[in-house]
Amino acid sequence: MMFISWLVLGLIAGSIARAVVGGGGGWLMTILLGILGAVVGGWISSAIFSVPLGQFWDLRTWIIAILGGFLVTFIYNKMTKKA
Repeated sequence: MMFISWLVLGLIAGSIARAVVGGGGGWLMTILLGILGAVVGGWISSAIFSVPLGQFWDLRTWIIAILGGFLVTFIYNKMTKKA
């Protein structure tokens, strides 16, 4: 169940990030960028702000994942020169 949760969280967070930041790629790249964004956001929030990710339905988890998705999608776009 945890794997499916990460896929769902990644798809939704990646889709929101792609809609706001632009660029990205297809649906598979959106999922990958969203999952990577959740991991990066969780790592940054834990390391810098001492705020860990919560459970799947925790609003804090979604906000951190979406913000991480923004960052990862922005970096991806700059590296691939799509936006």
